[in-house]
Amino acid sequence: MLTLALFISALFFIGCSNAVSTDKEVVGPYSEISGNTDTLQNMVRIKAKGANGFLGTTNIAAKANERPQMQTVFDYDFSIAKHETTCSEFNKLMDLQVDCENGNLPAANVTYYDAVLFANAQSKKSGMDTAYTYTKASFDKEKHCISLDGLAFHPEIDAYRLPTEAEWMLVAMQGWNPENGWSADNSEFTAHEVCTLPANNAGVCDMAGNVMEWVNDWLGNFSDTTVTDFLGAPDGGGIGERIIKGGSFMNQVTATYVYSRGDVYMVSSGTKANYVGFRLAWGSIPNPTWIDRSGNTLESRIIPLATPATIRAKTGSYRSKLFFRNDISGNLAFIDYSNTTLTVVEIKDSLDVYHPDVSPNGNWVAFCTGLEGVSGKSTLYVRSVSDITSPAIKLDVESAAIPRWRITESGDTVIVYVTDAGNNQNQSDFASKSTWQVTFANGKFGTPKKLFDGSYHGGIENNLAITGARLLRARVANSANSLSNARDTIWYNEEQACNASLSKDGSKRTAFLDFGGETGQEFVGKSYEIHERLLIADSTGKLIQSVGAPAGYTFDHTEWADKGIVATIANSNGAHSKIVYIDLQDSSIVELAEGEELWHPCLWIKASNAIDGSSWDADSTGAYLASVEVLDALLAKKMPLFWKYHDSLELIGLGNSHMWAGFNPFESKYFALNMAFLPCDMHCIHYMFVNYVAKHTKQLKYVAVSLDLDLWYNVDETFDISYTLGDAPGFPYDRNHDFWPDGVDTTFVNMVLEKAPAATFEFEKTMGQNFSLDNNGWVDTQTGKAEILGDSTWSDNTFTFQGNLIKLADLISVANNLGITVVGIAFPISPEYKNSGAYGRHGMRRSHAKKIIDEIKSYESIYPNFVFMNENNMGNHDYDNSMSLDYDHLNNYGAVKLTHRLDSLLESLK
Repeated sequence: MLTLALFISALFFIGCSNAVSTDKEVVGPYSEISGNTDTLQNMVRIKAKGANGFLGTTNIAAKANERPQMQTVFDYDFSIAKHETTCSEFNKLMDLQVDCENGNLPAANVTYYDAVLFANAQSKKSGMDTAYTYTKASFDKEKHCISLDGLAFHPEIDAYRLPTEAEWMLVAMQGWNPENGWSADNSEFTAHEVCTLPANNAGVCDMAGNVMEWVNDWLGNFSDTTVTDFLGAPDGGGIGERIIKGGSFMNQVTATYVYSRGDVYMVSSGTKANYVGFRLAWGSIPNPTWIDRSGNTLESRIIPLATPATIRAKTGSYRSKLFFRNDISGNLAFIDYSNTTLTVVEIKDSLDVYHPDVSPNGNWVAFCTGLEGVSGKSTLYVRSVSDITSPAIKLDVESAAIPRWRITESGDTVIVYVTDAGNNQNQSDFASKSTWQVTFANGKFGTPKKLFDGSYHGGIENNLAITGARLLRARVANSANSLSNARDTIWYNEEQACNASLSKDGSKRTAFLDFGGETGQEFVGKSYEIHERLLIADSTGKLIQSVGAPAGYTFDHTEWADKGIVATIANSNGAHSKIVYIDLQDSSIVELAEGEELWHPCLWIKASNAIDGSSWDADSTGAYLASVEVLDALLAKKMPLFWKYHDSLELIGLGNSHMWAGFNPFESKYFALNMAFLPCDMHCIHYMFVNYVAKHTKQLKYVAVSLDLDLWYNVDETFDISYTLGDAPGFPYDRNHDFWPDGVDTTFVNMVLEKAPAATFEFEKTMGQNFSLDNNGWVDTQTGKAEILGDSTWSDNTFTFQGNLIKLADLISVANNLGITVVGIAFPISPEYKNSGAYGRHGMRRSHAKKIIDEIKSYESIYPNFVFMNENNMGNHDYDNSMSLDYDHLNNYGAVKLTHRLDSLLESLK
């Protein structure tokens, strides 16, 4: 039985010769390559240098992430395993022991992370460096790896790794023939020993069947171009989807395409299924190329290293953003830590961006075109954080450098800047420059105002201003909130210092770097190199703390971030390859991002709006985002909407992806919310209704639940609940307090909204629906059929679905006591299933489905508050191809129709 419903999509390869597809796929020419026995055990050496291929398809009916067809070129050779990693190979190296009847069966039911750890273990066993690095591994109770914090792939290292999608495709196309693989047509729905069917023309086995295979890449888009040494998307984007390739013993031959790479449900790094395994590749990729989600080709990438949970643990905030300069492109880039999966957003324009600083409310980022320590004119700009496509707003002055936001004593939001940020060693030159401030409100600058002479660009706090660009200078006044009458002084015994930054928490501490001077060495108690130590001085300039850089690195570009410091670290070659957060409480260092040249970081942390003295736990309230990667984080994005509108909701939709795609709240006459998420079958629907909906929706009249009979093979009622909730602290906090039977207050709701992922407010635009106008048809355009995944015999045992019926009955009973009407919806799926023995995609026998439907209909006579809305009707429905997202889901045209019918039904019940 499957541990999780996995679905794939497709990708496809081609190039120089006039190849002909074996199965109606739209393909182009591809290079024929040679595969030779490798010196590495069970590996085949692929002579790929100079070879051409293609990814994707020209089929206009294919999914968006399978189009357009993209040519690939290889400038390197690599090795690939002759067969899928076997149970015997896996279990010899790993603490996790996969369950197999035979050691020669492929190791399956493993996560992407499990495969990565095996690749690293194989490299270490062979005395090699590893291709993957990470800072922390998290495991479930079965020892499956479900998260690798700080995971980074290093393509430049000769090591064992997963093959790239392009590599996999090049090898697979050397005689692609799904009929020569273990499929649903010949496997008896079970995996077989590796290489029991003939290898392809490259000498590699089982690429078209047996088990599907993880590849290395993030799932991204293709571009109508030629890409050399392609490595996929640079990061996981907003969802974090991975790619699995090839067919399996669960797939029919006619539904197995070489270009497949994703399908109905997303595949994340923590997903596992008993028909998904992997094979290893080996070798470096010297000059890799990525394509971002805008279709831009990247020859360098920036890797987020810290998880949102790590950021929250260090800063105490659930809403943080890291801004910095990508010095390779000269562009402003940022990472939003309130999202579930992290992506690097780069704002491409013609402006050179230095020293970004974010406004206190997080809505604006200011930057300049000049550098600290370099004299000359500089221009100051401000741009919107929420609308990065809007033009930058220019401050119309002769020169403005090193912008720093602050809120004045009168409550005005201002930007402090200097006329020149050059070397401050010469007193007369320094005095000829000046420090200014300008108000910024409603997207407009006010009138600039000179504060005083001297270029104090390190920050202002009450009666203290500092700067450091050769010397650590301070301007100190006696008055608490004025610097107009102050004395200028030089700290740190007039030794060389730079990168000065003044705290923003009222402590008046100054962080700076030095050049291994006597004063610093005496304080630290040992000698050190230039920028090897971060130094902290108090409000009088006295040294109070020092933190050493990681071994082999030095600090640069230090800036305060709440009670810690964000900085870049430079390697022995001088490359600013990482951004780190320095926790001054314990001197620990957390790596935030990695790239070729990352400059001038600024970590914005949203201030808490929690009311002092609140009885709600500040850490747990509303913390619905798990620290480890679960299948999806839809629930983390929908819970804030539930709490925001819980007092007003009249209709709620609960369920899995059928409900998510097929119910449009804005088309309903009732104030509605689509609360569906993945995975969430009847056990999960019951959990959410009884514990949240039933207790906190005072105006609720109706609840619509998705009756996905074909997914009722799940007998473990804790699985989809625990897997979806992960270890997010907000859920056990609610559970441990009986889900707040006395209700919640506005403080609770505000704390939930404060912790909400940024994508929550995108979901609010559809009130939770997965809005899509794509219409791919009810059947596969190439086979004319709808996919059946799995063995229908699972439904022979009534125990597998009786538990779901019991949960449905209990939900109806609880709702009845509250005066809530329950509508059970069987969503329309492909009518093509009428021509098979299956009810739907997961193979439940149609005869069994009819019996369950009859039992569900009997509930109408038992429970006065229940109505069965059978929109599928065993495939005899009137939702045409234009209303289908795919053979298993409605698109929004279908959702509008279904929602209007639901409203009509509800009106008829009054």
